[in-house]
Amino acid sequence: MNTTMRCRRYAVLAHTQALVLLCSAAAPAPAPAQAAFRQEPGKSIGTVTTEGDLIVLTLNEGALGAASLFDLDHRTVRFTPAASGYRVTTLPLAWDTDFGPEMTGSDATLQRFAFPFSGQRWSAFSVGMTGSITFAGGSGAARPVSPQSAGDRLNRGGGLAVDRFALLQDAGPELINTVPAISVFFKPRMYGTRYLKELGDRVVITWSLTEPVGGIQDMTWTPTVNRFQAVLRKDGTIDLSYNDVHAQDAIVGVYPMVTAGKEKTLATISAAANAELAPNLDITSVKLSAVDGLVLKATIGTRGAVPPDGDSAIVGVSYRVCLSSTKPAGDCAAGTSGTAVWSVVGTPRRASGGGSRYVAFGPGVLPGVKVEGNSITVQGTLPAGYGGGPPVFASVAAQGPAPSAAGATGSAPGGTMGSSAPPTGDQTVPQQVRLTGLVSPAVDLSSAKNRDGPFPVVYEAFHFGKSPRPMDLTCTVIQALGDKFDFLPYYADFRIDNPEAGTPSTGPRGGGPSGGAVTGIGSNQGNLASYCSQGRFQWQYVQPVYVGANQMQEYPPDGIADSNRHNVAAYTHQLAERTATGKIPPYNYAITQIAHEMGHRWAAFLSATVNGGRDTIQLGPTHWARGLQAPVAFPYQRPAEASAMGGGVWQDNLDSTFTQLDDDYYVPATGWSYLDLYLMGLIAPSEVPDFFILSNLAPVGRDPNGHPIIKAERTKITIQDVIAAEGPRLPDVDHAQKNFNTGFVLVVEHGKTPSRELIERVNGIRLRWMDYWTTTTGHRSSMTASPR
Repeated sequence: MNTTMRCRRYAVLAHTQALVLLCSAAAPAPAPAQAAFRQEPGKSIGTVTTEGDLIVLTLNEGALGAASLFDLDHRTVRFTPAASGYRVTTLPLAWDTDFGPEMTGSDATLQRFAFPFSGQRWSAFSVGMTGSITFAGGSGAARPVSPQSAGDRLNRGGGLAVDRFALLQDAGPELINTVPAISVFFKPRMYGTRYLKELGDRVVITWSLTEPVGGIQDMTWTPTVNRFQAVLRKDGTIDLSYNDVHAQDAIVGVYPMVTAGKEKTLATISAAANAELAPNLDITSVKLSAVDGLVLKATIGTRGAVPPDGDSAIVGVSYRVCLSSTKPAGDCAAGTSGTAVWSVVGTPRRASGGGSRYVAFGPGVLPGVKVEGNSITVQGTLPAGYGGGPPVFASVAAQGPAPSAAGATGSAPGGTMGSSAPPTGDQTVPQQVRLTGLVSPAVDLSSAKNRDGPFPVVYEAFHFGKSPRPMDLTCTVIQALGDKFDFLPYYADFRIDNPEAGTPSTGPRGGGPSGGAVTGIGSNQGNLASYCSQGRFQWQYVQPVYVGANQMQEYPPDGIADSNRHNVAAYTHQLAERTATGKIPPYNYAITQIAHEMGHRWAAFLSATVNGGRDTIQLGPTHWARGLQAPVAFPYQRPAEASAMGGGVWQDNLDSTFTQLDDDYYVPATGWSYLDLYLMGLIAPSEVPDFFILSNLAPVGRDPNGHPIIKAERTKITIQDVIAAEGPRLPDVDHAQKNFNTGFVLVVEHGKTPSRELIERVNGIRLRWMDYWTTTTGHRSSMTASPR
């Protein structure tokens, strides 16, 4: 994916055979795993009723992770160096009102002293726009650094960076030992001004930031106030102060490198061999060690060699480490009170490239997984409340891929498939261990006392609750109402732990009422059982969209002016001309989101064979490439629209330059290209005009109307070139599904009912969605939105 595309959206992570598509306004980044044992089939997590034409899903108690919101406003947190880390105390606010000069970039250089941190003295560091300070190199200007889990991407705004859809509660521990850093108030996507003042004994860094404003992935139409300050003293003391902070989620703490590697064995658990199991799933031992007093290391030994990253045999294989404050009565499950579960899952080759690999997830788990001979090792930090105190119960499980035979379902570790199938997994008996010498770096800073610690690393991750697994949401609906939905978007009165207001999408690509697979579109059907579908269900939101988000508003607030052409308010005058009310069409952002996400059921994964069959080029791989000529066949709002799935409307100037009449962004809401409609089964191949793709794009200026002009190389493409690469779209236009049904779901917390605001807004979106679908498919398809 070309990362120079402004405000594009995009990473793909394959889990079993379902794709999670991350689509909205940001640079590409891989998604974090969202729940333990993603391969496990979905299950019901609540009760379902209906409210008119809407579905109400009331979650079971505990189905949402607990929120932990920022509580340090108008206070100062002091980190005092100690022999083996820092002691922490929270004090009344100390605030320097003289900020000093505004910074013009992220690089800071000290003239009067060098700041002692992470075993070195630093005369230079990077001040991140999003509220962090990183140190690298020891002298000179420090380059921006991001954690290893983000693929070593650089943060162009300085300081720390995390994966685009990283949960803040997971990102807190993942920052450990990636770069020396101070997380003053690290929250992705914030922007504003930074100030720096150096004195003889300290340096004062102040931020005045707002959360992102006005966009489809934003929570506010107007700037918010967030002022915080770091004082780095010559003796190594760090003061972090907060004076009027609007945002409720961020990471606060200090992250020196702790890499001595001093290891102490805490416990070794032996297990009997079982010849019926695959050798790599037969657990023979578990070794628990403390590393540097900070990290718990779990090495799982098996009877046979563990397949490494890149080996297709790892797909569907999972290992799990469980720590529980009480002895589990059965299988150790994530989300249980007093239980911490680390999971390692073998994932298949990703659509965006790269081989199969192990992915680790769970509270405090670190991203690296090490395979060596007959062992696999995972490491992490302890959640709050673990370590140095009462004993805990430790157990480990291994699980193989679920059998693929018709009618077979997965078993619990150590269980069997039916009465004659051999076991597909192993699990050790929980044993009591003491985690002596380990301390959790996750601390409640508001109640910290100087007697606590010292902590080698110390932080608090402030966050909203974690969303349930998408397949659990869908299984709850389908098991209650039946397999009668093609699409399921989710909406809620509560926010979840996500730096953006929108949602990725996922699904098994079912075949609609006929249940048959669609082929020739560059992606395959699969994993229907995990979504509790007999063959119909196709695509869904990964997580519920918050009712207070920008995209849930019927209209932008009156008087909002915005020059950003990727925000809908910039089109107020143009779009208002097509309505009788003098307003833009209602729920524009919401329709943008649902159209784009549900469009991923078919697009955009194609290749085309060109140059007489000599070359194959990608047109995506997840969204149509910026240079793809993708004009909309039946526009929704404007005369010239590019596909909701990307691409552009390009005017060939016949001199090797091209004018971009509409870009690859999807705001305001746009319709479908001819290629999209073909993939959807709504037009025949003969109805798709020849098109082209541009490569080696280089800007050369703008036309009198402000449209970008670029110089590029043009490659002609026909629909037959696509068919040569992917095969024909089947079922064809004469047999493809034409009538679709969407279930609009209100997700409600346990013990609550949906607000009137949520009901009214989702019903408004529902009505607009049906109108949008009919309009943009040229009346060749219909959309209902009924739970009946």
